Amino acid sequence: MRHPEILLRERSALLVVDIQEKLVPTLPRYPEIEPNVQRLIRVAGILRVPIVVTEQYPKGLGTTLASIREALPAYQPVVKNTFSCCGSPEVVPALRQSRAEAVVLVGMEAHVCVQQTALDLMANGFRVHVPADAVVSRRKLDWEVALRRMERAGAILTTSQSVIFELLVEAGTPEFKAVLPLMK
Repeated sequence: MRHPEILLRERSALLVVDIQEKLVPTLPRYPEIEPNVQRLIRVAGILRVPIVVTEQYPKGLGTTLASIREALPAYQPVVKNTFSCCGSPEVVPALRQSRAEAVVLVGMEAHVCVQQTALDLMANGFRVHVPADAVVSRRKLDWEVALRRMERAGAILTTSQSVIFELLVEAGTPEFKAVLPLMK
C-alpha cells in the first residue's frame, strides 16, 4: 500500500498554467523554473500522464512560450479569462475524463492563477501537488506567501524531481531509462 499523497501516474495529470510570451519577460525568476517545467512536461509525455495547458487571454498576453510548446506532446491550450483555471468550463471535465485524482500544478503566477487554481481544484476534490521549483511570481514575497497559503489549504508542496521519481516508482524499467537522460 502506498501513502495517499504519493503520485500514481495512472491517477495523475499535469496542469501547465499560463506560461505565455508576454508574461515571461515580466518574471525575472522565470529562467530558474523553465528547465523544471520542460522536464515535467517531457516526463509526463513519456509516462502518458495527461497534460492540460491553459492560456490567460492570449490575444493580449500571447500564446504559450515556444520552448514550452516544443516540449508538449500535443498543443491544444484551453483559453481562459478567469484567473482560476477551474473557471474555464473545460478544465475540470478534462481532468475528470483523464481519471486524475491528483493534479501537478506548474506555471505562473504562483500568487494569482496558480494559487486560485490550486484552491479550486481542492474544492473540486483533487489532490494538488505544487512543485515549488516549477511555479513563479514576479516578486519573491508573492511566491513565498502563495506557497504557504496553498500548503495551509491542503496542497502538497514538493519539487519537480520528487514528482518525477514518484511517477516513475522504480528504477530499471524502460520508462526509467527513457527519463534518465532528462534528469542530467
